Amino acid sequence: MNEELLNAARKTVPTLLANAARTEAELTPAPDSVAAVREAGLFALAVPRAAGGQEADLRTLVETLAELGRGCPSTAWVTGLNASNKGVTRLLTADAAQDAILADPDAVVCASAVVARGSSGVRVPGGLRISGRWAMASGSELASFAIVGAPLPDNGTPAPAMVLVPLADLAVERTWKAAGLAGTSSHTVVAEDVFVPERFVSFPDAGRAIAPELFFTGGLAALAPMIGATRGAQDLVAAAIAGGRAPYMTTYARIADSPLGRYWFTEAKRRTDEAMRRAVRVAGVLDDRPAGEGLPVAERIELRVELSTAARECREAMELLLDLHGASGFADDNPLQRFWRDVAVGTRHPFFSPYILAEDHGRLAFDVQPLVSLAL
Repeated sequence: MNEELLNAARKTVPTLLANAARTEAELTPAPDSVAAVREAGLFALAVPRAAGGQEADLRTLVETLAELGRGCPSTAWVTGLNASNKGVTRLLTADAAQDAILADPDAVVCASAVVARGSSGVRVPGGLRISGRWAMASGSELASFAIVGAPLPDNGTPAPAMVLVPLADLAVERTWKAAGLAGTSSHTVVAEDVFVPERFVSFPDAGRAIAPELFFTGGLAALAPMIGATRGAQDLVAAAIAGGRAPYMTTYARIADSPLGRYWFTEAKRRTDEAMRRAVRVAGVLDDRPAGEGLPVAERIELRVELSTAARECREAMELLLDLHGASGFADDNPLQRFWRDVAVGTRHPFFSPYILAEDHGRLAFDVQPLVSLAL
């Protein structure tokens, strides 16, 4: 655990919290929030020290993103997925692609695997020409580069080429207008006959499992801000209770006087803390493995179930906190409802799909093949 990075993240929280409403309204992290994260060195979490980055382990990643989420889940989400995307570039074997991304350790890299029908690449001398649309590219309006998959009709394999494209060569359509995490700039990037040099193109082996630390970084990067958001909601409710908030039309002068009121709060805290313990445990398992060592499918499923359970615990904790605060927590000017909406959306990331993971868990237990998830 890098305490220096964690302390740097804590110092950004007041700025992120003060700008969270603006971030949501403008559909992208507010300039002051971006500046605070960049000044803290947190856009370089996954960048090697040799390139001027932080080279944070996964435990540090989880704790740091959770702190940011306490202030602004959208900004934390972009920071986390940027770290994950920079890790994925290890699949881009060309040194030139690595060098381009690492040239500025504080740069943002967005990515999308949501490929619109008709998107494709065509081989041309020296590289590819790509055209298409890629949705949900979190951080798109902050990014210097995008990583997208370009299907090649002549490739002979369903695996698309992975291409690295400067954002200057793409257009961004502001399509992400969602109930939660609206400020993540998870918009659609668009290419119209864009030339991608061969050095920025790779062809991942469709039959080779992604290294566990890379595969799970994305899940941890999505979960940690949700744990932080739940903690942020907890902070708000705790402050309301400490300020003497009373249950409406009861004999109690304060929520704190109610035994079940106290229980409701401690249950919310217990579930939030348990979610964090699960995330840190998964991060620890991966940190402690030799880099690049494979992970059996059974263990991958077990770890994904842990993270999916943590996501559910965040939602459960939020419901308990909303019960305590009451209907005023849903007012437009109350940050509690924004935390609630962000958690509701972010914990539905496909990595956490509980019914798919439960199905594969059962199939594995009884050796029913094949498994249904393509992301194991």
